[in-house]
Amino acid sequence: MKKLRPRKEKIPPLDERVLRSKKAVLATTYKLLSEAGLGGVSVDEVSKRSGVAKTTIYRHWPSRSALLLDACAKMASKPEPPETGGLQGDLEFLAAYIASRLPTALWASVLPSIIDAAERDPQLAAVQARIHSEMRNVFRLVIERAQQRGEISRSIDSAELIAAILGPLFYRRWFSREPLNERFVKNVVARAIASLRPS
Repeated sequence: MKKLRPRKEKIPPLDERVLRSKKAVLATTYKLLSEAGLGGVSVDEVSKRSGVAKTTIYRHWPSRSALLLDACAKMASKPEPPETGGLQGDLEFLAAYIASRLPTALWASVLPSIIDAAERDPQLAAVQARIHSEMRNVFRLVIERAQQRGEISRSIDSAELIAAILGPLFYRRWFSREPLNERFVKNVVARAIASLRPS
């Protein structure tokens, strides 16, 4: 007796209007986030500015928190791993990428309010961890490659080396507000590399 195979149901294509409305809502949410941080985003204001009805917004995002989580989760900065041939060149490339994005990228302007809200909201704490992880992982990759090449010791703590590079960049962006120029970036990386050498 021939066995009947379960029929595969076709997945209907996404409605173009749905895609357009979701894109408009997220774009408006990004803009509000950049203007006023998390506290400046409300579903009412997103609806008003995007032209998308509140009922439609709630159909895709059941709450303000869900909308914020979706918007914030797409903010991570993820550069491609460079191939300069050496650890210092790779780290300079990555540090310069971050430094160039810090003054203007949306995630950089919103990150302080995400960090603040993450102290009280576990879901936003997870989003902050994801943004941090995306930024940090590519640094870890080039450090691990340098360890495999024998350029630096395998006992080097990559987290400490990454903090030695990102810390000064974040300090200049959010505290001293001094320029994040090429000379500063190269000096930061050079000092971090020098700290790896035995004294």
